[in-house]
Amino acid sequence: MNLTCKPKAGTVYLVGAGPGDPGLITVRGRELILGCDCLIHDCLVHPALIDLAPPAAERIPMGKRGHRPSPTQGDINLTLIERARAGRRVVRLKGGDPFVFGRGGEEAFALAEAGIPFEVVPGVSSGLAVPAFAGIPVTHRELAGSVAFVTACRRKGKGPDWNALARVDTLVVFMAAKGLAEHCSGLITGGRNAETPACIIEWGTYAHQRVVEGTLADLPVLSAQAGIASPAVLVVGDVVRLRSRLRWFDPVDGVTVSRSIAMPDWQDGE
Repeated sequence: MNLTCKPKAGTVYLVGAGPGDPGLITVRGRELILGCDCLIHDCLVHPALIDLAPPAAERIPMGKRGHRPSPTQGDINLTLIERARAGRRVVRLKGGDPFVFGRGGEEAFALAEAGIPFEVVPGVSSGLAVPAFAGIPVTHRELAGSVAFVTACRRKGKGPDWNALARVDTLVVFMAAKGLAEHCSGLITGGRNAETPACIIEWGTYAHQRVVEGTLADLPVLSAQAGIASPAVLVVGDVVRLRSRLRWFDPVDGVTVSRSIAMPDWQDGE
């Protein structure tokens, strides 16, 4: 398969838009948006990426809006199939990576069942990029040899296994704003020290990104006081301590401020 070709009529492209910052779109993703004639996009996709589509392209917002009226997954699947069968060059633009808590697998399955050709274009996952923009490496040779990614939003009755997740060095929780107190208390009950560093990152990678730091014990109160809301990612683990030295992205009136950072002593040698 030639992955550098322009989009084909009657094909659906499941494209990861990245976490927010439009500069994090992949080269392949940008190429497909520029050549599409139907763009079906999530609500959180940056407007600059939607604007890349040709002026005559059909733009259809079909993203999930947490706890608010949204298209059903069945509606989205049907729209993809109908537009492809009509011979359109369809880009389904999804936040983050299509196959990481993006329900891209469900859409790909529906396309396969309908006999619609499709291509998956991975994107930069919020689970990696959002902590990075907050100055937090999710793994670190001295502090974290394991990392787990979990969604706080699953089918009813199928919540995260906090007992198992409490043993992971670094935990990244997607869609964590609603129920933050339950997430933190679940980890503490599961065996994680209440004083474990934790932070919640709102609108990660955007110019209005906000970060609240604390511990598992006090983060819910601190987050509520700051008015943190969705979209937000929770990061738990000792790597959160590195933010005080590694924070490089400080949005100030939409401007990124870079700092000269003194690295810890253990960075000097192998």
